[in-house]
Amino acid sequence: MSVKCHEVITKLEQLAPKHLAEDWDNIGLLVGSPEQTIHKIMITLDVDQTAINQAITVGADMIVSHHPVLFKGITNIRTDSPLGSMLFDLIKNKIAVYAAHTNLDSAPGGVNDILAQKFQLKDSKPLSTVYQEKLYKLVVFVPASHVEKVRIAMSEAGAGHIGNYSHCTFQTKGVGTFLPLAATTPFIGREGQLEFVDESRIETIVPSGLRCRVINAMLAAHPYEEVAYDEYLLQNKGPNCGLGRIGRLGEAMSLRDFSNQVKHLLMVNSIKVAGSADTVINQVAVCGGSGASLIKNAIKAGADVLVTGDVKYHEAQQALMEGLAIIDAGHFATEQPVVQSVAAYLDKQARENGWAVEMIANNSGKDVFTAY
Repeated sequence: MSVKCHEVITKLEQLAPKHLAEDWDNIGLLVGSPEQTIHKIMITLDVDQTAINQAITVGADMIVSHHPVLFKGITNIRTDSPLGSMLFDLIKNKIAVYAAHTNLDSAPGGVNDILAQKFQLKDSKPLSTVYQEKLYKLVVFVPASHVEKVRIAMSEAGAGHIGNYSHCTFQTKGVGTFLPLAATTPFIGREGQLEFVDESRIETIVPSGLRCRVINAMLAAHPYEEVAYDEYLLQNKGPNCGLGRIGRLGEAMSLRDFSNQVKHLLMVNSIKVAGSADTVINQVAVCGGSGASLIKNAIKAGADVLVTGDVKYHEAQQALMEGLAIIDAGHFATEQPVVQSVAAYLDKQARENGWAVEMIANNSGKDVFTAY
């Protein structure tokens, strides 16, 4: 089954909701039309000329990137400039470009979660809060014959997550009453006759971002012509979405050994390390890309080391004075792992939704810096 660009975008924004992006960021569909048909998608960290040439060569009609190809407004598209030439090639070859940047940094399952998973950090949580989702209690009344069907539909749509538990619901049995009026076609009963039906009240918790999805799934599974359901805004706090992550190692090790592990896991030949090689590392903070702004957050959270990129000399110096070691593994290396993850996510969506779309992870991208 062919798929439209806007359908791919819908799935991308379920992974990385747009409201998680920083105000200064430029995310979303930057080139192309939401209505164009997509057959092949290339996922890449950067949209540079090399990546565009590769997309053209493999026949991709959509690029999903982490870094936006456009950050600021432009006044012209001149083919004698690098940016103008790239945009001209994209438009000429009908390649749509979608960027998920700081929203993918903060999102569960995004850049920083993938980086934390690389180091197998336990009990990982954000270093800073960008957004805390509201939670709702959804209550629906279901006839006995369809209780399991409705319960499963809501759970599979994302309802019922409490901590590390899923499919959490509560059910109570009772009797529902209704009187079908004129021009109705009731699933149970007859027009003009009061009915008493054995029903169950199913209640579950739903994050605000999934309300429409869960309600639609519930309505599709429910047999009634008119479904009785209630929503309640809760005081409970939803999960934090934010930049960076902090967690603990499975086993403490020296900064020397941890630094070697960082090089191995991120597949880099060299890194910059600030701190004593014998420092014991247990609590690890990470931030893909440029994470020096989270140094204070990492210190406050009790981290022994912060792994990130683009750290300035005096920033590292100040961190050391406050007991935080720094590993600068580079902007590229700390973000590149998300490319394969997004490709796997979209491939899963394609299989589940019957899309005839091929995913290509661009793992040939290179850091702009080279260590000599």
